[in-house]
Amino acid sequence: MTIAQFIPVPPSRMVLALLLGLTAAAANILGGLFILHREWSRQYLKYFLALGAGFMLAAAVLEILPESVALTGSLAYFLVLVGYFIVHFFEHTLAPHFHFGEETHVEHFVPEHAGISALLGLSIHTFFDGVAIASGFLVSGWLGGVIFLAIVLHKIPEGFTVASLMLASGQSRRTALFAAIWLGVATVAGVLLMGLLHSQVGYALPISAGVTLYVAATDLIPEVNREPDTRMALLVFLGVSLMLLLAKLFHA
Repeated sequence: MTIAQFIPVPPSRMVLALLLGLTAAAANILGGLFILHREWSRQYLKYFLALGAGFMLAAAVLEILPESVALTGSLAYFLVLVGYFIVHFFEHTLAPHFHFGEETHVEHFVPEHAGISALLGLSIHTFFDGVAIASGFLVSGWLGGVIFLAIVLHKIPEGFTVASLMLASGQSRRTALFAAIWLGVATVAGVLLMGLLHSQVGYALPISAGVTLYVAATDLIPEVNREPDTRMALLVFLGVSLMLLLAKLFHA
């Protein structure tokens, strides 16, 4: 099935996408600052992971996937699979020991290359975060807003993770912060690229759906399941409920 014709997108909508992309990038940097300032409680990051996992799963299945099918037909399902395995390749082939959460090794037991490979994997992930935000706004303001909320909920833990891995692999605090900043740059780059290639949104949106599914189901949910605290599981359901409530109140 061919990609649908698209109505020209108002420039104001792309400006909003860029502003929200910058906001998401700032959340990456804030996450890096968490690991550099020990007074912050790590439990709050775990709560963000759980809430974000539920919201992202609901957003991907109930909003992004149906819009993708509307744009590209049955091709969307293949592109979702492509998006899913793009992240799998970069995170778990090039960075096989990658996982969300703090590296708390007393000594630097993480090899130096592990921090670099994790940064590479997460850069691909955050690049598609930006692609997803812009793609959503190319379809509708509602979808763009939903995708932004889904993404920003895991942005702080993302920056926290990469900065933590950098420190655990023996890098300096400055390098750890730079790694978090780099994730933010990759996010903004994804937004800007889709601004230039807006006619390809029919391909970009389903690929972003696959990336979103991977992050929620393969990266975040396992981290939630590692925690014995039942509040973590309840926060996943709260994330799903939040998505449903927003759709009921604001999505005509």
